[in-house]
Amino acid sequence: MTSRRPWARRTAVTAIATSALVALAAPANAATTSSDVDYATWQKDCQTVMDQALPYLKQRIAAAKSGEKQAIVFDIDNTTLETDFGFSYPQPANKPVLNVAEYAQEHGVSLFFVTARPGIIYWPTEYNLEHDGYDVSGLYVRGLSDLFKDVATYKTAQRVDIENKGYTIIANIGNSATDLSGGHAEKTFKLPDYDGQLS
Repeated sequence: MTSRRPWARRTAVTAIATSALVALAAPANAATTSSDVDYATWQKDCQTVMDQALPYLKQRIAAAKSGEKQAIVFDIDNTTLETDFGFSYPQPANKPVLNVAEYAQEHGVSLFFVTARPGIIYWPTEYNLEHDGYDVSGLYVRGLSDLFKDVATYKTAQRVDIENKGYTIIANIGNSATDLSGGHAEKTFKLPDYDGQLS
């Protein structure tokens, strides 16, 4: 009986966190998003950016120095996962980004995910990413103290942490300026957010 308690606690926490994920990820601006940004346009625009990223990544991966640990850092909402276009759990992968991630992970590149999502939804977020085909080398979510930090400052600090673990961040991919500012990546690729309409 005692041996079951940690599992039961984790199951209860996961259930609560999944409910929080549903509430958090449901688009607050659904009316604006659905009327002003259609899914097909968003996918086409994401593909355009990934069509620029993939040739760079192929070249950079091939040019890896001996012993170099290469990494890509991704944002999550409307970057690796489709968040603002309908809702289901697990949320579907953003296919143009997943295709690039799959190429990278098949060639030995580690994938890190840095998100402004709160720590309470760590487990359902990790499960969602892995369910969709992303190999998660690291997932950074905001702890309580991080909730009071500027998002760009918080995300930069996480990239510094990844570098401190010995990785070279060859690319940083996100859909917001706060995902990409602050350096600590050789190259950045910005997906569309349509002047902030997408989270």
